[in-house]
Amino acid sequence: MLNGEQIGGRKRSSFYYDLWNIKYLRKFKWDDLTAETAHQNAEREQKSALELAAAKRDRDAYRNQVDMSRQISAKAERLAKKQKVNPDSDVTTIIRQELKVIRKFPQTQPFTESSSHKKSQLSKDILAGVFSSS
Repeated sequence: MLNGEQIGGRKRSSFYYDLWNIKYLRKFKWDDLTAETAHQNAEREQKSALELAAAKRDRDAYRNQVDMSRQISAKAERLAKKQKVNPDSDVTTIIRQELKVIRKFPQTQPFTESSSHKKSQLSKDILAGVFSSS
């Protein structure tokens, strides 16, 4: 009924000369339209959340690197004070010297063939005694 009718209102209104353009859509439900827009909004929110998480990861990695560099430089300064090195000397050389330290951990003794051979003989003797008596 409203298709092609004047929207109306006062004559000074900007919509006074506009016309309704309405079509009847069979089997159309507003829920279909709102569900689609809700799905698009959810996708947009999810994408922005992923981008935000990636940005936070990058920020945290950068902060960790900055903290590590501060710790290394503070450690180098402490070493320089302890070793009474000239303040004009390069801090990176001190750090390199510190990083060259190799720690040696004691290694356990490997098993020898004789110890494994004795164990296998022992088990064969026990098994022979058990099965021969039956």
